[in-house]
Amino acid sequence: MPSTRYRRGGKYAADMAVYSRQMAGDNGQELSRLKRNLILALREDVTERQRQALLMYYAQGMNMRKIGETMGVDKSTVSRTIKRGERRLRRCLRYGAETYLRGMGES
Repeated sequence: MPSTRYRRGGKYAADMAVYSRQMAGDNGQELSRLKRNLILALREDVTERQRQALLMYYAQGMNMRKIGETMGVDKSTVSRTIKRGERRLRRCLRYGAETYLRGMGES
């Protein structure tokens, strides 16, 4: 009898997807909090140029060449600006999450 542990292919992946959905809790509140924190971080923790580039790239779906033309800079500058903004946001959200989790443990 074959072991399901080593089974490969679509059926196993589908079984795991169903299992994951069944075992996952409702994370609506966490997602809502994350979105609020992301908006705050965009307003307060990134530079104006980073915010502008991030919003054009992610919200408007523009490519880096087009963003560069709009901002009057080279596309490599746009790439660096976006990466730096992402790093700042990631750092801010990570710090906020750690603070939040520490606060929960103290209650």
